[in-house]
Amino acid sequence: MFIAVLMVELVSGMLRHTSNQFPTLRLILKGREKYKSIRTVHEAAATLLGEWPTDDGDCYFEAIMTCLDALYKATPPALVRAALIRAADEENIGHISLVCTAN
Repeated sequence: MFIAVLMVELVSGMLRHTSNQFPTLRLILKGREKYKSIRTVHEAAATLLGEWPTDDGDCYFEAIMTCLDALYKATPPALVRAALIRAADEENIGHISLVCTAN
């Protein structure tokens, strides 16, 4: 049920806002597009729903739910990024985080 709601929100595009951005996370996926850069809650949700190797696992489900919460502004985008990293670890998907520090 929650996945269906998330898919409707993604397709409609109604909840796509730039305020849902977080620091870029690059996933190392198998397939045509090896490196996938994810910068927004919308991109995270679309990747989980369309490009994830399985739709099983506790961390996967948590990431889906966190995306849905963030799309409705109930949780900050940074938590989506953290949940996506946990889901990637659960599936042994490599990831690269870019961190910039101020001088």
